[in-house]
Amino acid sequence: MTLKPARLLVLLFATAALPAVAQNLAVVNGKPVPSSRADLMIKQMAAQGQQDSPQLREMVKEELISREILIQEADKLGLGNTPEVKNQLELARQSIVLRALSVDFIKKNPVKDAEIKAEYDKIKADRDKTKARDNGKEYLARHILVDSEADAKAIIVKLKSGAKFEELAVQSKDPGSAAKGGELDWALPSNFVEPFSAAMVALQKGKFTETPVKSDYGFHVIRLEDVRPAKAAAPEEKFPTFEEAKPRITEMLQQQKLQAYQLDLRKKAKIQ
Repeated sequence: MTLKPARLLVLLFATAALPAVAQNLAVVNGKPVPSSRADLMIKQMAAQGQQDSPQLREMVKEELISREILIQEADKLGLGNTPEVKNQLELARQSIVLRALSVDFIKKNPVKDAEIKAEYDKIKADRDKTKARDNGKEYLARHILVDSEADAKAIIVKLKSGAKFEELAVQSKDPGSAAKGGELDWALPSNFVEPFSAAMVALQKGKFTETPVKSDYGFHVIRLEDVRPAKAAAPEEKFPTFEEAKPRITEMLQQQKLQAYQLDLRKKAKIQ
């Protein structure tokens, strides 16, 4: 069969129009609602546990049509042009674009298995090291925390001259213990940072450190009040295997990379 030229042109134009129609979910007052918008909404709902189905797609279609009708009315009233709405739209746009930036960065800078394994080994080693510090005893101690070594040395001089530890503890930078004369709760050595616990364990009951103890928090003067056998501990929780810990460590390292990326961008930015 041979098609006449006029008939052929009609078919060609009809065929060319099909993809545009297929791309639209509906046309509301002459304005198309793209099918891609429905696909995105369904994808988001599926991520939250909704199951894709004809019923869900029909519900989404009706929702998007209703939204388009309402947004057209809001545009007629000029509501989208108010300063408040413009600011809200800009904040929403920033949030969406920043999420896209994060996804793009992680995709281009994936966390490698070697990095995950190294972090896993470090966490496990730190845990084993912490456990090794416990000696089956609990300690009751007091401390005074100050910002400088000179301040700590001045406190030690006063203690040697007969000043009461509890009275000097009011100047401690640790508000929780300062109100109790510097007293800390009964605890295992592993509950304290290592420089602190090492100095505490080395003390005799009733004695205080005669040199300042430096930690990440500042400088400590420590007095050991008492020691007792540790209470029976609950059964130790099994340390997770590498495969069990891998998802959490991966997420943690991704966040660290993102933070480093953000800090680098901020350093390069010109802020006035």
